[in-house]
Amino acid sequence: MCPECYNELCFADTGANRIINGVNVYTCGVYEKNLQKLIRGLKYHKQRELAFYLAKFMFEYFEKLGTDKKFQVVPVPLHKNRIKKRKYNHMELVAEEFCRLSGLTPNFELIKRVKDTKPQYKLSRSERMKNLADAFYVDKEKDLHLPLLLIDDICTTGSTFEEMITALEKEGISDITCLASSNPQGR
Repeated sequence: MCPECYNELCFADTGANRIINGVNVYTCGVYEKNLQKLIRGLKYHKQRELAFYLAKFMFEYFEKLGTDKKFQVVPVPLHKNRIKKRKYNHMELVAEEFCRLSGLTPNFELIKRVKDTKPQYKLSRSERMKNLADAFYVDKEKDLHLPLLLIDDICTTGSTFEEMITALEKEGISDITCLASSNPQGR
């Protein structure tokens, strides 16, 4: 990622992209061009150094929201089989960098993916919801008692965030905001 390519990344509007179960979901940009290359390089091509640039992009967008809440940052977890195959959770890397930039606190222990789900990108919304049903376990003892900022790379239908929000709310955790780096639809 060169400075010129980074500067070509385009931010989305700073309003909530959608609301899921009463939770604001913000997407930083549109999943195209350099942002698509950035995410794919980090996620599928083992280019871990790209986590910094994705975190920087998300942080610069997040700053525009003007919130002064002290969040615990919770990346979307991967199932242990996916981590074994990929060798890392790309969103944990992004969360670490995002927290360095923002001064917020990471929390990788609060929610775990306990169901080995299929990749979502070829599934319809209803297939995604079925795929993700009961996929997450919340360990309430790991709650840092700060508002949650759930982060993910792509928010297509919102089904991953929706299932995480449902699992968290079942445990009485409801001060949640969601932030994704991109949205394929641009809305």
